[in-house]
This record gives sequence, structure tokens and C-alpha cells, in this order.
Amino acid sequence: MRTTTCVWILSLCAVALGGCGAAGDDRYIFLEGGDETAALDEQVLEALSAHAVTPVSRPQPESEALVALGRALFFDKELSGNRNISCATCHHPVAGTGDALPVSFGEGGVGLGANREQADAHLIPRNAPHVFNGGVTGVNSMFWDSRVTHDPVTGVLTTPELGLNTAAPVLAEALPLTSALAAQAMFPVTSREEMRGQSDPLAPDPLRDAVDNPSIWAALMDRIGAIPEYRTLFAAAYPSVPDFDDFNFGHAARAIAAFERDAWTALDTPLDNYLGGDMSAMSNAAKRGALLFFGRASCGKCHDGPLLSDYEHHAVCVPQVGPGKVEANEDRGLALETGLVEDDYKFRTPALRNVALTGPWMHDGCFTTLEAAVRHHLDPLSSLTSFDVSQLPAPFNTMVDTDPARNAARVAALDPDHPMDVGLSDGEFDDLMAFLHALTDPASTNLLGVIPDSVPSGLPVKD
Repeated sequence: MRTTTCVWILSLCAVALGGCGAAGDDRYIFLEGGDETAALDEQVLEALSAHAVTPVSRPQPESEALVALGRALFFDKELSGNRNISCATCHHPVAGTGDALPVSFGEGGVGLGANREQADAHLIPRNAPHVFNGGVTGVNSMFWDSRVTHDPVTGVLTTPELGLNTAAPVLAEALPLTSALAAQAMFPVTSREEMRGQSDPLAPDPLRDAVDNPSIWAALMDRIGAIPEYRTLFAAAYPSVPDFDDFNFGHAARAIAAFERDAWTALDTPLDNYLGGDMSAMSNAAKRGALLFFGRASCGKCHDGPLLSDYEHHAVCVPQVGPGKVEANEDRGLALETGLVEDDYKFRTPALRNVALTGPWMHDGCFTTLEAAVRHHLDPLSSLTSFDVSQLPAPFNTMVDTDPARNAARVAALDPDHPMDVGLSDGEFDDLMAFLHALTDPASTNLLGVIPDSVPSGLPVKD
């Protein structure tokens, strides 16, 4: 007996014309023989192609010596003014290369991950972004506002330190910085709130008391160079550099990036395997979710390309959690860099590999479940006005801005192309979530193996 299966799919015509999300894009096609999987694959591959979702090239392998140096530096609190915080504190393997907090407790905090306590720490205005795939081709900007960029053609950097920028940078530290990921590693160590700490007249310290970035980086190299094991690691990582005095902190940042690239390139997801030709790598639910993602839910308008990010900046009406940046209870995002009112509340589109592992979500970590973050995108106005502070852990649940004027400004800045009140059934929402979970690399669910037992300074690694 012949059967007829009714399968919801995204219109090929709509995909080809780039009309995702427009009313009337959904179609029902009746398939003879119940061949749902074949139809789904045809439509999903078409949608992926239309949104330039192609296989991601793996980075060239780094030298073992450079990775070893970078791993030591990444986990060593010696890089902080008071020797009490490392890069890993806010980007830790046990917390999806973040810190599991809405916004970070910086220098002076106590503990690790979701159990970290504020103690004497300043609150960092923004959520600690994950580091997955930060070193693959196509990732040329860093931070929520892209204040660090690297031109892959010319090699020119744009950073907060003018001496690193232009085609003829005046600082030698720029020369080893061959990627945005490496350039990014130059700056947390310069921030008093993040790593450097405050000056103390009763306890002078060259790092804490430095007056500009070059002086900070020089003080760090003096610290590192006082540890014999680091001298050995640097010599092995950079055999062409004849003397430790010829090193600068750009070499350290380059090594940190090499470690991050080696440890946290995550491209063995069901989606990646599907793109590689394994049609069974994603479930039918995930495939239906992909059609929603690139169709009625309109996620693909910003989350497109090989890494599912356009690397542009968008305002999506996010509730404000935390101290704010520059202004109390306020973070104007990209506008703080450009000075343009039209950039108010815009933040860089995150890449989505391993998105299920990298919460809390958004620039201020206001959503503590991926489901809540997705529902916000489907109906941002209702999400803002009905934001549930109880989802946030203490003390962040008392740090939500409810000022009507500021919230009205966030609403007014909402990207005009953002979908409004996308109505999904429970089953459709489950399918959409299945697709997002198909972006997880199984190897990323347990990263304990990259944590060293010790670091050259002898400072504790496991808080």
C-alpha cells in the first residue's frame, strides 16, 4: 500500500532568493513513499548552501613547544599583578572556556567557575566569551565590540593600543601577533579590574604601577624572565630568537593563542560531519530544526557563514545585567568604540559551535539557559519586558536594570530586520534546539586533559 507523508520544509525557491523569515516562506510538500529523510537532506543542504555554511578549514598544527609555552602562560597567575588570577580563571576548561558567570569577578575574586565569589573583586562589565574556534580561518575580530581586529591579507591590527596598529607599528610587540586571537591576549593583563590590580603606595610593584601598556608588557616579561623554566620554554618555542632579552610580550601572546588554537578548535560536530557527507550525522529533528533556523526563525540572517556568524554587530534588545560599561547600569556596546548613536546596544554576533556548552548567554550573561536565550531571539520585546530575574544566581539577580527610559532606548535600537514574535509550536522549538545541540563537538564536553598539574611559577593551578 502506498503511503503519503506530509512533511514541513522550507521552500527551495525562498531559500534561493534569500527570503528566509518572510511570511509565506513555509510550504508543505507531499512525498510518495514516506521518504522524509531524503527530503529533509535535500532541503537542509540547500539551506546550508544558501547561507554559505560550508566546512571549516582546520588550522595548521602548532609546534608542541609553542603550545607548551602557551599552556603554561594561560594557567599561570604570575601574569596578574597580585598573582591571584590567570587567563584560565575566566576562560576555564570546566566552564566551556568561559567562567559560568553572567559577568566576571575579576582580580581579587576567590574560587573558580560558578562557585567563584566576588570578595574584593571588581565586576567586569561583560560576559567572558568562550574561546572555541577562536583561531580558525575567518575569525578576525575579538571581544563583544570587535575592538581588536586583524586583517588576514595585510596583517594590520586594530587594537586599543595605537602602537600596535597600522602597517608600520611602532611597537615591536606587534610583530609576533599573527592573528586576532593573539592580539586579544595582549589586553586582559593591562586591565586593572581583570588581571593587573590596583597600585598600592605601601607595596610598590612594577606591573601594577606601570603607566602605559608597553611598560606593563615589559614588566610582565621581567617577571617571566625571572623564572628559569620560562626561559627554557621560550627558547624551545622560538628557537630562532637568540636571547631572552629579545623577547617581548607579543611572543607570549602568540604562544597563548597557539595553545588556545590547539586545545579548543572544535570542528567534529554533527553539523561538521554532515557537511562532510555523513547524512546520518544529524537526527531528523536536528534537520527540521535547521530548516527553522534558516527559515521562519530567521536565525540565519546573522548566524550564517562557515562559523554561523556574520561577525557583524546587532542590537537585539538584551536585558542589562551587571555594573554597565562607562555608564552605571548601561552598556552601549559598539557605540562606545565608534561614538555613533546608530551603534547603540550593538554587539558582535557569536559563532555557534559548542553554543550549548558556553552559557550564560549574551554579552552580559543574562540568560542562564540556552532555551531562554533562544526564546529571547524569537520574541525580544516580550523577553525584555518580562525578564525573570530569578533565573540569575545571587548576587546577579539584584543587578538587572529596570529603568524604563533605558529599556525604551534598548527597544528603539532593536535591529529593524530582527524577527518579532516568531510563533513556534513546542515540537518546532524542540527541533530548533536539536539543531543547536548538533553544533556540539563531543570532545569539548570534557576538557580536563588540558589543565596542567603545575606551572613554572609554582603558583596554584587548581583553585
